[in-house]
Amino acid sequence: MVTLQIFEVEEDEEGIRLDRWFKRHFPSIGHGQLEKLLRKGQIRLDEKRAKSSTRIQKGQRIKVPPVKLDERPRPKKKSNFDVTDRDIEILRQSVIHKDEHIIAINKPAGLAVQGGSGTSKHVDAMLNSLQFEMKERPKLIHRLDKDTSGVLLLARTTKAASFLTKAFKTKDVHKIYWAAVVGLPNIKYGKIDMALEKRGGKFGEKVIADKNGKRALTYYRTIDNASNKSTWLALMPETGRTHQLRVHCAELGTPILGDGKYGGKQAFFDGENGIDKQLHLHAKAVKFPHPAGGFFQVVSDLSPHMKKSWKYLGFDEKLVIDPFEDFYERWYRDNVE
Repeated sequence: MVTLQIFEVEEDEEGIRLDRWFKRHFPSIGHGQLEKLLRKGQIRLDEKRAKSSTRIQKGQRIKVPPVKLDERPRPKKKSNFDVTDRDIEILRQSVIHKDEHIIAINKPAGLAVQGGSGTSKHVDAMLNSLQFEMKERPKLIHRLDKDTSGVLLLARTTKAASFLTKAFKTKDVHKIYWAAVVGLPNIKYGKIDMALEKRGGKFGEKVIADKNGKRALTYYRTIDNASNKSTWLALMPETGRTHQLRVHCAELGTPILGDGKYGGKQAFFDGENGIDKQLHLHAKAVKFPHPAGGFFQVVSDLSPHMKKSWKYLGFDEKLVIDPFEDFYERWYRDNVE
């Protein structure tokens, strides 16, 4: 048994998540035990309740109650999939922008951002390989689904992490996603304002449309279509709910190609050898306030399986030079017309 302890956040700890701080200082406290202590308010940050995802700041005081270290959970079984040198090489090759404040990678489809049950190959486990000349390990500041490819921003310092985390919370960060969906929307551009809620079930967690859930807002634009077979959509989410774009597209009657979770059999083309059975959703561009000042934009190339599908469906990437300008221009033109 340990006694009540109060810690002051050091300068090199500024901007990290509270659960990361506990992993450094109290590795014997498992995540489940930590969440329980936080829920009960036994752990305090500046005498206030906090969440495991809270970003801590220099000088803040963390109150840690007496904890029985023998209550820690049993260690999880090691995953059969270990990170290889080839995995690290692929991740380093995915870097599309690097400066002293941020790194942007074009995350491959199929690579998780963080670990989960039975998942040891993920971006978070390989962040040391993206440290390059910096003293600090890069820090995650947002997420992409495992099967979604595209721009993922990383902060290279705790100060940059704090700055960008705040930008995401204040909605100063804007994103454009590209998707190939099955079918053609009844209206070629519009707004999907549909609340969503997570539900657990026999086959795992799923997100559903529910008026009592959290508000989710997505703007969409049609860029091109292959007759009534498939449509190339540009999507701009104003909120960041789990699986928001996937559920919104499915509710629109045009599920994202390859999204069996929300589109079922309708999300696949039978007998189409030119299209892989993978999710066709890509974080194409991100515009955000840069820690060094001004706004900055990062644009990424489509993932290999989507490039293949674009060619098969006759979509021409050269139709769009700047994803944001194109989105706004089409929106303005359609509204004027």
